[in-house]
Amino acid sequence: MEQQIKVGISSCVLGEKVRFDSGHKISKFVTKELFPYFEFVPICPEVGSGMTVPRPTIRLVSEEDRIALVETKDASIDHTDQVVSYSKEKVRQLMQDDLCGYIVCAKSPTCGMERVKVYKKGGAESVGVGLFTSELMRAMPWLPVEEDGRLNDPVLKENFITRVYALNDFYQSMGSAPTRGKIVAFHSRYKLILMAHHPTSYKTLGKLVANIKDYDIIEFYQIYREGFMSAIAHRASRKNNTNVLMHLQGYFKRSLDKSEKQELRQVIDDYRVGLLPLLAPLTLIKHYLSAHPDAYLSGQTYLEPYPQELRLRYGL
Repeated sequence: MEQQIKVGISSCVLGEKVRFDSGHKISKFVTKELFPYFEFVPICPEVGSGMTVPRPTIRLVSEEDRIALVETKDASIDHTDQVVSYSKEKVRQLMQDDLCGYIVCAKSPTCGMERVKVYKKGGAESVGVGLFTSELMRAMPWLPVEEDGRLNDPVLKENFITRVYALNDFYQSMGSAPTRGKIVAFHSRYKLILMAHHPTSYKTLGKLVANIKDYDIIEFYQIYREGFMSAIAHRASRKNNTNVLMHLQGYFKRSLDKSEKQELRQVIDDYRVGLLPLLAPLTLIKHYLSAHPDAYLSGQTYLEPYPQELRLRYGL
C-alpha cells in the first residue's frame, strides 16, 4: 500500500470534541472521502496552548500595535502570548515533517485562514487571519492551506488536492536529497499542469530551471518549491485547460485518422463551451495515448494528478 500523505488539520474538523462548547465541526468530505489517502495530523492550538474544554469564547481584538486574542466577556483575560508561543513551536515541529497540506477551521480566531473577525474599540470590525494559521502560512508559504467550508466548492477542492499531491510528489521525487537532475525531471512532468494553472509562471519557472547550474542546489530547491507551489495555487481556468488540451491534441496529428481527429476536436470544443466536464476530453486523450504511446505525454502528471477514485474532475 502507498504511504499516506501527511496533512495537518484542525482537530475539530476531524471530529474531536475540542471546541469551546465541547463540540466539533466534523467534515464528512474529510472523514469519508480523504481519510483513505491522507494521514491526518490533528492540532487544536487552543487546547494545545493550555485552554480547557469547555472554555469561554475568545475573539481577536485590534490593539494599537498588535492583534490580541482575548476572552469575549472579559477582554482583560489575554491568551495572545501563550497561543503565539505554542503556534511558533508547533509550526517549527511541522516543518521537519514534510507536511503536504493543511485543512483549517473557518472563522476560528486561531485557525481561520481568511475573513476572521477582528474587533476594534468602538464596535467596528475588520477581517484577519487566525493566530496559528497566520504563523503557519508565514513560516511555510509553499504549503497548501484550505478551510473546511471552502472544500465544498468543487473547483477549490480539486485545486487543493492537486497541490497536496504535487507537493508530496515533489518530496518523494527528491528522495533523501535534491539534485539538479531530480528537479529538472520533476519540472518536466509538471509542464502541462503549470500551463493549465498559470501560463506566466510556466514561462518564468522554465527559465529558472534552464539556469539551475547557476544556483546552490539547496537554495534552488527552496526557490523552486515556493515558485512552483505559488503557481499551482492559481486555479486552472477553462480557457487554460482548453489550451493544454489543444496542445495535447497536437501530439496525435500523425497517428489519428480524420474521424478520430474530428471527434477529439469536438469533445475539446464541447468542454471549452461548458457542455462537457474536463474528464471527457481527458478520457478520450488517454484512450488514444494507450493506442499510440508517447513517452513524454505518458509522464505528464496533468493526465492523472491524483487517484481517479477521488472523482474530482467530474465537477470541472
